[in-house]
Order: sequence, then structure tokens, then C-alpha cells
Amino acid sequence: MAAGTEIAIVGGGLVGAAIGLGLVRGGASVALYDEGDIAHRAARGNLGNVWVQGKGLASPPYAELTRRAALAWRGFAAALTDETGIDLRFRQDGAFFCCFSPEELDKRAGQLEATEARSQIPSGYARVGLSDMRADFPMLGDDVAGATFCKLDGMVDPLRLLRALLAAFQKRGGRYLPRARVESIAPDAGGFHIASAAGVGHADRIVLAAGLGNARLAPQLGLEAPVRPARGQILITEKLRPFMPRGISFIRQTADGGLICGESSEEAGFEEATTRNVLQDTARRATTVFPFLRDVRAVRAWGALRVMSPDGQPIYQHSTDYPQAFLTSVHSGVTLAPFHAGPLAGAIAAGALPDDIAMPFSPARFHVQATRAA
Repeated sequence: MAAGTEIAIVGGGLVGAAIGLGLVRGGASVALYDEGDIAHRAARGNLGNVWVQGKGLASPPYAELTRRAALAWRGFAAALTDETGIDLRFRQDGAFFCCFSPEELDKRAGQLEATEARSQIPSGYARVGLSDMRADFPMLGDDVAGATFCKLDGMVDPLRLLRALLAAFQKRGGRYLPRARVESIAPDAGGFHIASAAGVGHADRIVLAAGLGNARLAPQLGLEAPVRPARGQILITEKLRPFMPRGISFIRQTADGGLICGESSEEAGFEEATTRNVLQDTARRATTVFPFLRDVRAVRAWGALRVMSPDGQPIYQHSTDYPQAFLTSVHSGVTLAPFHAGPLAGAIAAGALPDDIAMPFSPARFHVQATRAA
């Protein structure tokens, strides 16, 4: 039987683990319920980008949130490595987003310039031509029209990040419950009864960070999580000599030398299987950027499910029915990790979300158009 705790977090992926670490750093007693490796673990399909450019094109609050998190990443990574001894393979040297026609480049550059003009936090955005890109990548293909560049963009190994978050959480006294899928949550006068595969536990407060599982659990707490799965497919190459001094949006070279390639997003329900046409398209785009990859072997491929809201932006909610309950649904678990372990965890500990988070990221935004139409 699971014991009682001050705060229970449902979901032991990147989002839940980061929030949990932030809470135990603040002195809270926290239990982290994790379904385990059978869960639809988004980190498995995460390229590992700390990514700013393109985020918040239609949402200044999301752009600001992303930029603040990216600025905090260097110190966050250093502290986590110091605490756990785990090298996150973190780099923040800027990254490129390749465009394959002048029209695509013009459109993207215009979007990023508009976002930059609205933002109070500079991202170091630049439009870069093919010849300038070849200063970093001499082997770049001729069919690349150019790119956009952002100096705040970087990369990290998402599985090492998850391992480090969980290690630091437990080192500081957090209680990690693996193989503990939460089936139901029942509010009572003193908090919440949590029925899981590990038994029945009790918590004074609760945070839902269960990814796609939030859609099932949220209504039990007067919360809302209109999230759906978006399948991404990843292609891994054999090990190569280091040749990427910076990242490219859909190509990352690991410390071991292999390339992780992928940027697909499909509506496929809960099916994680790979498909030939998507992997072929990924390979085509990668070899357009780097033609020499036509002679490189692909050694592995897999699919994973991302957590997507209707507008692709985070959902942060504080229940009005049960004020001790919170929800977070995010697909940018890597980029926003410093925010989740820092300001968000602090707000949850204090018992309320600040207006600059509660208002723009509430699921109520999905009902505004319907309300106006009525």
C-alpha cells in the first residue's frame, strides 16, 4: 500500500520529474507515480532539442516562456550534473532550421522577425544564406536555400536528462513509485486518495503531469486536458566522426557519433509503429541537407507519441473545484524543464499559479471562440 505524502505527482516523465525535483528542492514531501517503461514515454521520441525559434509565433506569452527557459538552461544543466554526476551532453551553441526554397526561407524569416519584434527577450535570431552556413557545414547540399539561426537553441540527451532528474529527485528524499499506473483519484476533505497499481495512497495536494494520461484523469479533479497523441518517427544512423559544430532542427549528432534524424508529426492514434513512407521522407530530407549521408547506414528506427494540445501550446491549470490540484500538459518537456523545476514548482508549492501562466495557458482558451459564436 502506497503511503501518504504532502504532494503527489502523477507522471514520471520529463515534466513530472522536473516538477518533482523543484518541489523537493523546496523542502516538500513528494511521491512521484510513474507508469514505468510501458508508458507512452515522449522522451523516447524526443530529438533532444532545446528549441526557441518558431515557438510562440502566434502567442507572445509562449515565446517569452520558451526564451526564459532557454536562458536558464546552462545553469540548470550545470547544477543537475553537479548534483548527480550525470553528463547531460548539453550544448547551447545555437542551431539552424534549414529551408529548401527561397519562398520557404522568406516566409519563415518573416514569421521569426515578427515574433522577435514582439518579444522583450532577444533570441539572437538571424537569417543565414547557404554560403554562410557552409562555414559550419562545408558538406552542405546545394539544394538548401538557406536557414534561420537562433543562438538560444541547443541540445541535450533527453534520456540522460530524465535519468538525472529522477536521480536528483530521489537523492533529495523524493519517493519514486515505478510501475504505479494511477487508475483513479478520489478527492476527500483532507486531500486525495490515489488508487494505483502500487496500492492506494493519499496526498494533501496533487499535480497531474501524466502526458496523454491527463485526458483520462483530469475530469476527476475538475480539470481539463484536451490532449491527443501525435506520432513522431526517429531514424538513427551508424556512428560517424564528429562533423556538426551546431545543431540542425531535425538532425542531431550524439556524443557517440550517430545521427538522430526526425521531425515528423502524424495523427495515428496510439499507434507507435514506424512507417516506410515517413522514414523515407526523413532520409530524403537528411540527404538533401548532407548528400554524403546517402552512403551512411541507418541502423535503428522507432516511433513515439508526443502530447499535443489543440494549439500546440502548454496547458497549465489550477482546479477551482479542488484548489489543491494542478495540471500540466506540455510537449516541450526538454526546453521547458528549467521552468518546470523552478518557477512552476515554486508556484505549486505556494498554492497558486501566477496570472502570467494561469491566464494565457488555461484550457479555457479553447472555449473562447465557441462562447463568442454563441
